[in-house]
Amino acid sequence: MTLLIIAYLAGALTILSPCILPILPFVFARAGQPFVSSTLPMLAGMAATFTLVATLAAVGGNWAIHANEYGRIAAIGLLAIFGASLLSPRIASIAARPIVDIGNRLMNASGRTGSAPAAARSLLLGIATGLLWAPCAGPVLGIVLTGAALKGANLETTALLLAYAAGAATSLGLALAAGGKVFAGMKKSLGIGERVRQGLGVAVLAGVAAIALGLDTGLLARLSYAGTASFEQAVLDRLRPTPRSGAVTVASADKTQAFQSGLPIEGAAPSLDGAVTWLNSPPLTTGQLRGKVVLVDFWTYSCINCIRTVPYVRAWAEKYRDQGLVVVGVHAPEFAFEKKIGNVRKAASDLRITYPVAIDNDYAIWRAFQNSYWPAHYLIDADGQVRYHHFGEGNTAETEQAIRDLLREAGGRMAETTLVNPDAKGAEAGPDLRNIRSGETYLGYQRATNFASPEGVAADTTQTYTIASPTLNRWGLSGRWTIHAEQATLDQPDGRIAYRFSARDLHLVLGPAVDGKPVRFEVTIDGKAPGADHGADIDAAGRGTVSGTKLYQLVRQAGAVKERTFEIRFLDPGVEAYAFTFG
Repeated sequence: MTLLIIAYLAGALTILSPCILPILPFVFARAGQPFVSSTLPMLAGMAATFTLVATLAAVGGNWAIHANEYGRIAAIGLLAIFGASLLSPRIASIAARPIVDIGNRLMNASGRTGSAPAAARSLLLGIATGLLWAPCAGPVLGIVLTGAALKGANLETTALLLAYAAGAATSLGLALAAGGKVFAGMKKSLGIGERVRQGLGVAVLAGVAAIALGLDTGLLARLSYAGTASFEQAVLDRLRPTPRSGAVTVASADKTQAFQSGLPIEGAAPSLDGAVTWLNSPPLTTGQLRGKVVLVDFWTYSCINCIRTVPYVRAWAEKYRDQGLVVVGVHAPEFAFEKKIGNVRKAASDLRITYPVAIDNDYAIWRAFQNSYWPAHYLIDADGQVRYHHFGEGNTAETEQAIRDLLREAGGRMAETTLVNPDAKGAEAGPDLRNIRSGETYLGYQRATNFASPEGVAADTTQTYTIASPTLNRWGLSGRWTIHAEQATLDQPDGRIAYRFSARDLHLVLGPAVDGKPVRFEVTIDGKAPGADHGADIDAAGRGTVSGTKLYQLVRQAGAVKERTFEIRFLDPGVEAYAFTFG
């Protein structure tokens, strides 16, 4: 129930995001119309259509992708007609005639009269708006779609998506109610109703043009990458149940003293059973760990946010080991290649991880903790109670202070030392948050967005692609590729991937299609060798080799961060490309 409320409130916050601008003209075009016969059908159609499309997207599959593409084209055409009808009463009469005829037939058949034609028009408008609406995915929508990806789409997924859509519809309805009063006052006092209607027609057509040209995922992405994520995270934090604070009595060598940490008791620690194997340790249980302070770190090795968190977790494990801290890494894979234990073992070695790691390929521990994030940190006290959690990277000082407090509660003697400050290099270095205007982008058709190659995505089919000059936050392929559910695979040499981005760092998850067969590549930035802007996994000339499946840092801008066009050319076939991330 709590997550449904969170999803509803998060959906309501989408009206604050610039990425919703292209559909607002369609909504406000209903201002001044009756609520039951006009506004309500439009909002209901929008919410229901978005829920259906998002559910299909969570399931994935070629047919769903093409259905959404065709639906988008049909929606653009329908809304263009609607905008033109606002400009001209004659066009409005012609466009409405089929719906009026259908409504008249329905009314004659039922012997009723009323507003069926207006309701039908509004419902169609809502359906079209729902097909076009692509809200910026903040933490809440990320929870829903991640859960669907891990456990498959189900009634819970659909209910959460519907709550999200209902929240958006509510905020739009309230805005429409306020807008209707404004428009009504303008009509009454100034007598410019016809001008208002024509102005709305121009706005609707402008919105259609923006969507048809891809500006809703390009230009507006500059404004809305950060979007409402901070608002949604605040909602998540506020609506989580507020547990009771923990106070314990600690026995020291000379006297008994009470230490009040202020950290809440969130419940008993879930089980650590269910891992397919463990690295760096025999299997551990919560019972075995009683009396220790335990940090449980959910991660997956190609996740850039996890990679940037590892230096802190590694430092905490080393610094506080003698005081009673046990770090348990839970590796829950996002991609299929991350289920290969050999890959995880090598990644753990490369990241210098020596603490115990549970390989949670079946998501048993993930589900026990009801987790939804990479990375996620849970602190368990010496009595086996969860006392702290944090989702995503960041908040390292707060997390370390919580570790120290729980160690004090357990009776540890904590010297007042400075907090850890790892000297992270390469992809492990923290992001430049002030200058990130590009977000995580998947290349597999199951979650691919902003694809700019004119041929479109051909799922599980070998095809020759082309790409010219993508706009901001759009990407494309050139050469002979097969796009699978999780990755794009190059079938012939000299294939390329291009991406127009704006961030200090660019990373790409890559791997060889055949284990042990390296793939050579070259990177250019704005058509030139990267020079000082090269990432940790290439040289200044842009040369590198895909030797294993992992995240490769390909760009780190040395100077001022600005929009750049990245291109990677593979000299050999057989590379698999999974996802772009930025820092």
